[in-house]
Amino acid sequence: MLPFWHARIAPELRAGSNVLVVAHGNSLRAMVKMLDNVAESDITELNIPTGVPLLYELDSELRPGASRYLGDAAAIAAAAEAVKRQTDKR
Repeated sequence: MLPFWHARIAPELRAGSNVLVVAHGNSLRAMVKMLDNVAESDITELNIPTGVPLLYELDSELRPGASRYLGDAAAIAAAAEAVKRQTDKR
């Protein structure tokens, strides 16, 4: 994810563009890990809800000042729980 960030995403952001990243959950988890400095031991517990946009507000150095999921809070929580249940033992 990091090479793609440096080669494609960061230059667009620095040029003032808004960037929409659509990817597999693990790729998105890697991006969140990088942006939010999430520890290696903690990142596997992060359940990114499928199909819910996560908006980051970045400063001029592309560091996040804030982030939030867009949409209904109850629906977002249900989507995150659904992702979590994918790994539950059956």
